[in-house]
Amino acid sequence: MNEEGLGINGERLCGILTRRAFVRAALASGATILAGRAATVLGAGSGKTTAAGENSIFNIGGDLLVNRLGFGAMRLTGEGIWGWPPDRENARKVLRRALELGANLIDTADAYGPETDELLIAEALYPYPKGLVIATKGGQIRPGREQWVPKGDPEYLKKCVDKSLKRLKLERIDLYQLHRIDPKVPMEDSLGALKEAQSAGKIRHIGLSEVSPEQVERARKTVPIVTVQNRYNITDRKWENTLSYCEKEQIGFMPWAPVGGTRGMTNATLEKAAKDHGATIYQLGLAWLLHRSSVILPIPGTSSIAHLEENMAARKIQLTEEDWKTIDALASRA
Repeated sequence: MNEEGLGINGERLCGILTRRAFVRAALASGATILAGRAATVLGAGSGKTTAAGENSIFNIGGDLLVNRLGFGAMRLTGEGIWGWPPDRENARKVLRRALELGANLIDTADAYGPETDELLIAEALYPYPKGLVIATKGGQIRPGREQWVPKGDPEYLKKCVDKSLKRLKLERIDLYQLHRIDPKVPMEDSLGALKEAQSAGKIRHIGLSEVSPEQVERARKTVPIVTVQNRYNITDRKWENTLSYCEKEQIGFMPWAPVGGTRGMTNATLEKAAKDHGATIYQLGLAWLLHRSSVILPIPGTSSIAHLEENMAARKIQLTEEDWKTIDALASRA
C-alpha cells in the first residue's frame, strides 16, 4: 500500500488528535466525520449531550490513523463463514459502501471462507484508496464448516503471510494479527515468525486475538503488539481486564462480536433504552463501545448495506453522561 495518507506530515500522535490534525486526517482518509465533533470533550455530569463518535480517531502503532468505527468483513462469506457469498456483487457493494461511510479500517482473516474474504476485498477495493488500513489474521485452519483449529507453527505462519499478501494484492500488510495462540506451539515461536516477516517488510504491525493481559505482556517481550482483538460487547465483558490493560498501554482494542455476533442482543431493558433514544439496540451497543474507551475500535460486520448504514449511524447518537451511566448500569445487570 502507498504510504501516503497513513501519517499526517510526519506527526506521530497517539489516541485523540488535536482539532487541526483531526481535520487533516479526515481529509487524507476520505472520512466523512465532521471535524467539529472532535473539538469538544464534555465532562461527566455536565448535563450536555455528547455524540458516541466524539474522539473518533485512533492511531494504531504510532503511524496508522483510523476512524474508530471500522468494518468487519467476515460476514461477507458464505453461510457458516464458508465459501463464497450467494451474491458476490452485493458483497463488493457492501465493502465499497463501508468506505463511503467513513470506515478506513477493514478486518479480515485468511480463515474467513477460507481465503474468499481476502479475495473479495481485493476484488472490490483494489487499487486501494490512500489511508485504508486492511487488518488480516493467520494462525487458524478450517478443516470444515464451523471448524476452527489453531495452527501456529512458524513455517505455516510464514506461508500464511505470503499468501495473504498475494490475495490482498499488497506489498505490505499494515496490521497482521495472530488469530489464536496455538497451545501446541510456544507463543514465542509463532510470534518469532511474524517478527521475521515484519523485518522483511511484509508486515507493518502485529496484533493478537483472544488473549489475557498476561499473554499480551509475554508477547511484547518478543515483538511490539499494537492491537488486541477479543470478544467484547455491552452485555459480554469477559475480557474487561484485557481492555483495561490496553487502555493503560494505549493498545488498540478491537472487539469482535461488538453487537453480539451469532448470539445477537436481545435484552428487553436495553431495547427499551435504545428506543427511548431513537436508536436500535445494536446502534446503542456500538455507541456504548465508542463511549466506553478511546482505545476501542469496533468492527461490526454485515452483508447488508441497510444494516451497514444503520451501524455507521451509531456515531451520531447523542446522550448525556447521566444517560450513559444509566445504560451502563442496565447493561451490567443484563
